[in-house]
Amino acid sequence: MQIAVLLFDRFTTLDAVGPYELLGRLPGAETVFVGKETGPVRGDQGSLALVADRTLSQVGSPDIVLVPGGPGERDAMADEEITGWLRTVDAGTTWTTSVCTGSLVLGAAGLLNGRRATTHWLAMEDLAALGAEPSKERVVFDGKYVTAAGVSSGIDMALHLLGRIGGDELAQSVQLLTEYDPQPPYDAGSPDKAPAHLVQRWREEAAGVLN
Repeated sequence: MQIAVLLFDRFTTLDAVGPYELLGRLPGAETVFVGKETGPVRGDQGSLALVADRTLSQVGSPDIVLVPGGPGERDAMADEEITGWLRTVDAGTTWTTSVCTGSLVLGAAGLLNGRRATTHWLAMEDLAALGAEPSKERVVFDGKYVTAAGVSSGIDMALHLLGRIGGDELAQSVQLLTEYDPQPPYDAGSPDKAPAHLVQRWREEAAGVLN
């Protein structure tokens, strides 16, 4: 089984690394980081890079594709080399997945038309504009298409996939060995729970960036 993680400039590192840490533990799985060019690709904070070991043209038939999100997703959405590659490999994938605004890249490739999907809470309207049916669920399955909400939800998505591919015991073992037992000090992880003034602040900031 080959797992291909797409990298593009200014992706959010946890979107890629979180699922990688879990899915990479599938017995016999090969994980490849793929980009338009080989070499380091900087995440959205600029201080951390992951290395693309293969170019898009070198990865033609992955079993699982993972598309992270991040502020660089706008350029990725407009890049026909990236969206064309996604359409091509999607024809043979077992699972086509995304984390956060990575679903917008899948949408721009035309892969989510009429499908239920999720994304970061600030990007729900953008997802709808691309033909998907937005859901507030943390992880959404629609056939072989699996989308996760913002950043940290990629870890949950990976556990769901581990269970479906390798069975409950494998997923539970990976959860145990990675000690994934979230106990956050705050209950502000969604716009339905966070203080209203923070939600409004970030809506306004996001609108300012997009406009």
